[in-house]
Amino acid sequence: MKSGVPKGENCLVDMDSKAGDLFSAEPADAAGSGGVMGRLWLPKGLSPSVAKEWFDRRRASIRPWAGFVDHRKFTKPRNFGELCQRVVRNFDTYNSNYTFIFLGLILYCIISSPMLLIALAVFVGAFYIIHLKSLESKLVIFGKEVTGPHQLGLAGAVSFPVFWLAGAGAAVFWVLGATMFVIGSHAAFRELEGGSEMEELFMEPV
Repeated sequence: MKSGVPKGENCLVDMDSKAGDLFSAEPADAAGSGGVMGRLWLPKGLSPSVAKEWFDRRRASIRPWAGFVDHRKFTKPRNFGELCQRVVRNFDTYNSNYTFIFLGLILYCIISSPMLLIALAVFVGAFYIIHLKSLESKLVIFGKEVTGPHQLGLAGAVSFPVFWLAGAGAAVFWVLGATMFVIGSHAAFRELEGGSEMEELFMEPV
């Protein structure tokens, strides 16, 4: 007996639409913007354009590096109050410079440790493979569907032993310690913009 609706075709269409809904609120747009990579899950609010905009904004607000490291501008604070004032004001003045110092220390730590590079490669590779598998069919673990955020967690679990062998914990503490020492020392000993007159102005009682 003939049916008015081809069930097999409907089933395929329905599965395609569900697969698209997993990784994009607008499947049609995602499919047309680069195939698999166009539909690659990213945290909400994070995209290459947003990252580039943030980077350009930071780079545009960098203070000249020549003045940043001018040794003639470094003096010992006269008291604890002046030290605190310098730290607060310099963090505001040289915020972008400090950001790039922090990123540079992270990059140096990764480049100087081949095991960390391998661990990062394992993490990215695991996430990409998991994502490709999820596009072919729904991934279900312990009765629960593995969505975008869970894919990151699963990739992290797969690559965790490699990160542990690479000493990722020690690398994180090294980066934090080096950042606090370099940036903290600069902020504490760098005179405020405007010289001693500016410091005296901030130190005057109200």
